[in-house]
Amino acid sequence: MASATGIPDQNPASRGSEENEPLLGEPGDASQKSEKGIQFNFVIGTAVIAQAGIWILTAIVWAAVFTAPVSLFSAHPLLNSAGVLLTTQAILVLQPTHLPKQKKQGTNIHAVLNMTSILSLIAGLIIIEYNKISHGGIHFVSVHAILGLVTYILLIVQALVGITQYYTPSLYGGLDNAKAIWKYHRMSGYLILLLFFATISAATQTDFNKNVLHIQLWAVIVASILTLIGIVPRIQMQKLGLK
Repeated sequence: MASATGIPDQNPASRGSEENEPLLGEPGDASQKSEKGIQFNFVIGTAVIAQAGIWILTAIVWAAVFTAPVSLFSAHPLLNSAGVLLTTQAILVLQPTHLPKQKKQGTNIHAVLNMTSILSLIAGLIIIEYNKISHGGIHFVSVHAILGLVTYILLIVQALVGITQYYTPSLYGGLDNAKAIWKYHRMSGYLILLLFFATISAATQTDFNKNVLHIQLWAVIVASILTLIGIVPRIQMQKLGLK
């Protein structure tokens, strides 16, 4: 029997045994329990470490912005850091799901969080571009700007593929074809998260940060690593087609 999303229902026990083994730890350590609500996915297993890392990173950026003179440009780091925070939550909520009902609910929340993240990031991009144009600045020359542009492009492509492959699999010639690329969507999602952290790290080397915000590179790296320490062990290798 197929679910409303077109995903065939399977025996929960068999699916659980196949898809609930995390990269590190024992099967079930980072899996959503059938009796638990999806809100617990944000803190299951090592997710609490990821939450600590991403909230610390966000706090570092916001504290730097609000302790410096506020200008139109201030919205750029605020909106972008909010976008990274939301993307991290989107990853955390979906990782532990392994039963059909959980996956459906988790995917819907994942999509909403990611779309909100993209809107926040695009708003941040518009603001920095307006600021550059109004001041006659040079576009996309710093490492931060180039990494940011690459990340924006990959994120939009990632979102378009993710939404269409799940909600409109017919665009790929059917459910089986759409499911065949799910693993690549997941892999690229983790890559984009790494690019986010690299872009923020590069931002600490810009003149604006050195002269105004004073965000320390080491602080960004530590918070980013902390976030990854919480996310990576929860990766289910079966979902990546590696086991």
